[in-house]
Amino acid sequence: MKIGIVAFSEKGFLLGARLAEYYASNSCDVDVTRCKDGSLGVWTEAHFALDDALIFVGSAGIAVRAIAPHVKRKITDPAVVVVDELATYSISLLAGHLGGANELATEIAQLLDAIPVVTTATDLNGIFAVDNWAKKQGLIIVNPDRIKSVSSRLLAGETVKLKSNFPVEDAPPKGIELTDGPSDILVTWRTRGKTEALQLVPPVVTLGVGCKKDTDAEAIEAAFSLVLAKTSCHRAAVKRVCSIDLKANEPGILEFCRRHALPFHTFSASSLAEVPGKFSSSVFVKSVTGVDNVCERSAILGCGENGRLLTKKEAENGITMALAIEPYVVRFYEGGKVQ
Repeated sequence: MKIGIVAFSEKGFLLGARLAEYYASNSCDVDVTRCKDGSLGVWTEAHFALDDALIFVGSAGIAVRAIAPHVKRKITDPAVVVVDELATYSISLLAGHLGGANELATEIAQLLDAIPVVTTATDLNGIFAVDNWAKKQGLIIVNPDRIKSVSSRLLAGETVKLKSNFPVEDAPPKGIELTDGPSDILVTWRTRGKTEALQLVPPVVTLGVGCKKDTDAEAIEAAFSLVLAKTSCHRAAVKRVCSIDLKANEPGILEFCRRHALPFHTFSASSLAEVPGKFSSSVFVKSVTGVDNVCERSAILGCGENGRLLTKKEAENGITMALAIEPYVVRFYEGGKVQ
């Protein structure tokens, strides 16, 4: 976690340094600054774009004015917390759920023996917060504009229906009803389904790739779009890209992965050959790589144990791709409490 801390007085800076020491000792990348006159705008612009959390040690008004030009989307904005220099209050100011500001403000309050100030309605009323739950479940929110509608209905005492394309481990919390029909919340890896529902996608799909030498990223991108369309797979569901170690330094694949911020893993021919299952076999591929299939086997191996193919080999312009999915279970509770 990357945290930027800014203070405006000597007392505030000492408090910020105390916070920095604590979070650095907990494996966070922390920067603490005493802001000089006229430099707050530059500091905020830089840290708002790069950090996971910003902590202002000073007044809430200063923080509000500083971050106002940069606030864009709740799904991407960093957590912003304000702590007064006497450590009386720790205020969650922005990105309470998805950014983690509520938890951060509460943690800081416990550390400083301050009063946590959390104003999100679901927290105040003890209502299931779907965005907070989604974050803890590792779910990607495809259409965050639907969060408000779901939360408003829960706050009004209405029942919200949730459909999952994955197994559900336990009974849902108050206000949530499981359904196999039309839903208000949809947990899925597919692009199919009611578009009005809040769509939550777990990143559980591995893309297996094989290609000719020096295949460019644009061709790989086109093949990727095609395989997603054929399988109705959400782009957000793809977690990693895998191939044979012969392609470990393939420029086109590396550029494709960079564009999508996807990790790239490769396996030896012998490891791929040991993957159990029935795969599309090619004598030519085996003569070149030492294994009869690269994309399907690497997709399965990338998923770990119990992965299964979503689609067998799709070939396009010398590129082969396959998708595999790893097991995923929807959970609402952890340690007996709603997540």
